[in-house]
Amino acid sequence: MQPFASLIGQKQAVELLEQAVCQQRIAPAYLFVGPPGVGRQIAAKAFSALLLGQGQPDTQLPNLEKRLLAGNYPDFLWVQPTYLDRGKRVTVAEADAAGMKRKTPPKIRIEQIREITEFLSRPPLESTRSVVVIEGAATMTEVAANALLKTLEEPGRASLILMAPSPESLLPTLVSRCQRIPFFPLAPAAMAQILKNQGYAEILKHPTLLAIAQGSPGQAIVAWNHLQQLPTELLQKLNQLPRSPREALELAREVDKTADTPTQLWLLDYLQHCYWQKFLEGSLSVSPLPQLEKARHCLLSYAQPRLVWEVTLLSLNQSA
Repeated sequence: MQPFASLIGQKQAVELLEQAVCQQRIAPAYLFVGPPGVGRQIAAKAFSALLLGQGQPDTQLPNLEKRLLAGNYPDFLWVQPTYLDRGKRVTVAEADAAGMKRKTPPKIRIEQIREITEFLSRPPLESTRSVVVIEGAATMTEVAANALLKTLEEPGRASLILMAPSPESLLPTLVSRCQRIPFFPLAPAAMAQILKNQGYAEILKHPTLLAIAQGSPGQAIVAWNHLQQLPTELLQKLNQLPRSPREALELAREVDKTADTPTQLWLLDYLQHCYWQKFLEGSLSVSPLPQLEKARHCLLSYAQPRLVWEVTLLSLNQSA
């Protein structure tokens, strides 16, 4: 089946989804489980095209896929985490395009779940079923997750596709109502093929980025984009533990001034990798990973970023 032609390295997921359509054993809800950037979005679009194209000639599938990508198919809804900017919901792509500085991670909101319920309350217009894809399902608030549960219990003539990094990141009651489709980190050869196809062959020269990505070409591209936002001089300073409290405070101010919260979260991953390598080599006597992990937790809990970095870098200075 052609829709999965662009999905590389996820043979098991493709086989499960193709067989569901071929055998007409389509579940009301699916949970695409696996790390981000390994093909879950590509699979969701391809599977949605197959579900919506049932009963139509195969020659119509390419046109249907184009309509899905353009967002103008009446029986298809793609929901993704959003930020709130002056009372308006903004997607990650829209925030990037607008250069919006973000202090909190995006999430699926109760209003979006209500929109899903409204969307599914009407019968499909062009297909035999409606399809809803929820990207970043793990970011749902508890209220939103409980509201979605009611929809999963009675989806009507519809199929829902949820994407999450692990089953544990969702309410067990949601997971129990979904058929699980596993997605795995990619082998180095598949990683290289995808990065070259996407025009990011330069990433292959950066072993640190590849190590952080852990088999996810999408995460490698995200890491590359974050890296471009950070001055080389700042990274060089952060690669060494602060030598004085004053240097720690100056670095904290520079990080907060230079990077938004998503880039700061990635920077913590980058520093964890760099410091861990130094610890293994013996150039650091004490592992700084606990302080960095605590900083991650604080940023995700909406603590003031500059204060988080001041506390973290002062702590690293004391342990140097």
